[in-house]
Amino acid sequence: MNLHFKRTFSTLMGLSALGIVATASSDAQALSCDEIMNMVNVNVPANIIVQTMEDSGDQFTNEEIKCLSAAGAPDEVVTTAKKMSAASRVEEPTVQRGGEGGDGPSKTTDRNALEDANRIDEGRSGRGGRGTYDDLPEDGGDQADRAGGACADDVDQAVEAYKAKKFLGSSLALFKMLEDATCPEQKERIQFYLGMNLYELEMYHSSQYYFMQVVKKGSNGRYFKYALPKVVAIARYTGDDSELMRLASAAKSKSVPIQEYPRKAQNYMAYLYGVDAYESDELSDARRYFGMISTKSDLYLKSKYFEGVIYRQQDRYKSSVKSFRDVIRDSEQVTLYTDGEVAEVERLTDLSLVNIARIYYSIQRFDESEKYYSYVPRDSDIWAESLFESAWAKFMQGELNSSLGHVLTVQSPFYDTEEFIPEATILRALTFFNLCEYKQVEFELIRFENDVRPMYQELIDFIKQYQSKDGRKLADQAFEAYFEGVKKDTVLPKSMFTKFLRNQDLYSLVRHLQVMDEEERKISAQKSLWRDSLGAHLNRILENDRRRYKQRAGLVMLKEMAQMSNQLGDLLTQSEIIRFEVVSAQRVGYEYAMSSIDLADTKDETAIDFATSRGLAYWPFNGEFWQDELGYYYYTEQSSCE
Repeated sequence: MNLHFKRTFSTLMGLSALGIVATASSDAQALSCDEIMNMVNVNVPANIIVQTMEDSGDQFTNEEIKCLSAAGAPDEVVTTAKKMSAASRVEEPTVQRGGEGGDGPSKTTDRNALEDANRIDEGRSGRGGRGTYDDLPEDGGDQADRAGGACADDVDQAVEAYKAKKFLGSSLALFKMLEDATCPEQKERIQFYLGMNLYELEMYHSSQYYFMQVVKKGSNGRYFKYALPKVVAIARYTGDDSELMRLASAAKSKSVPIQEYPRKAQNYMAYLYGVDAYESDELSDARRYFGMISTKSDLYLKSKYFEGVIYRQQDRYKSSVKSFRDVIRDSEQVTLYTDGEVAEVERLTDLSLVNIARIYYSIQRFDESEKYYSYVPRDSDIWAESLFESAWAKFMQGELNSSLGHVLTVQSPFYDTEEFIPEATILRALTFFNLCEYKQVEFELIRFENDVRPMYQELIDFIKQYQSKDGRKLADQAFEAYFEGVKKDTVLPKSMFTKFLRNQDLYSLVRHLQVMDEEERKISAQKSLWRDSLGAHLNRILENDRRRYKQRAGLVMLKEMAQMSNQLGDLLTQSEIIRFEVVSAQRVGYEYAMSSIDLADTKDETAIDFATSRGLAYWPFNGEFWQDELGYYYYTEQSSCE
């Protein structure tokens, strides 16, 4: 087998060449004739150019229309230009990654200021909203808060201690009042300020616990509108909104309008309503809720992404592509404060590109599909997956050697622990089958079955233990078995669990459990008076909640395992079918050889000319993988088919 890799000397086309990701600028000039013709000349489909023109909001002068006609623009492009007038130029966004000439998505538009005040910051200087009191209730003189008489004075003193940044003393005093039940009229106020103290001490799970006690009392409570935004801030920090999701699901079922929530939390609650509706297959309602989210909120990108997914499920491909394009375009317009936010926006952008590619693949426009896969940056977490999917596009176009090269990258040692793509071997075997390299097909598939069948069996046996109602109650033990190393004898590779963790629900629960572990360490580091009283109580909360969170994580993990076992079972079946086809093809070949003895020794010895393009250079592959070569491998297999 002959394997080489190719390296292009020309600059790879970036996102700036994406005509369909253009964004309008109110103070720019009109999209020019030259710019449109540039898209035509690089073979951007006419319908995409038309969509770009329409989305831009630009209108064209007679001179521009004449220019397009004279330059030979497609008829539909000229017709679209004639329908439009006035001037505003489309600017094409480029998504940059840190370390590659950029600092991540640009920060040109202010986010909804109502959300900014309630964020746990990871990137800005200062304390990210902690230590400021302009969003607190007006305590002290409020007669409703002083209904408890002398007890209210004690609470006032604890609140003043909080404002004086004496968080340990304030929280301890409030906890004793709560534990002794001496101030029932002040209970909600005590819970709120106990949550605030713990929030300042960066004990976010315990803080969430007390804020949720306030929130669960309903929107009529005096402290509801102050506690809910803090719960939202904590959910953003941990990445886990499961507590809020349960609240939103119950409220949505009771038709609680978004407007009843505090303005600082309305975007987030609208997003959760939308997610709940989506998961309940109420797609129209989901789109309606996502449409309520402010365009200045970072949740807007998530809502547009969901919108694209919904349109895709409804087979509304054009609308789906437009929504995904909006994600790519608008990623440039969202202000980002933390590394986590930058990573999330990059992930949504990359996933949007992949989804556009998948849509083109589904309608058998494989060349367009391949092009959009190529726009996923090499530093993306999903680059290897997108490269594998583009290998299918290559395969469907008959570019078998390029397809094999892409698969080789995906199966290289660089991705041993990061990527679990077992179907890559099936594609590799199918490609060799199309080249009539039957011995290679059998070699690939027998090795595949030997590797995968034990994994499949372990998944089946493990899942079976937790399928009953009682078994599901022990899902926390399932989580511990793999994520805490309880199960030692496993054939499941680390890369499989890396794949599981791409499920955002599972990842966020694991992240929250890590926050809880860190919180326990913070509690144990406090002075004994605080640690042995309030600290001991918080440890009990953490212990109980950890079990609940592990159970949730276990259920998500078991669902991922069930999907993986189904996938592996299907791939094993496909492998057996291909091997059967190999035997059949070999029989036909033998029959042909027997009937054509005079042709049996004929063999094409055509030499391979590697100088196929001035833009490419080839080097023989020596078995060593280098990171800068990934994605450029190219086989030179000649078909053995008679």
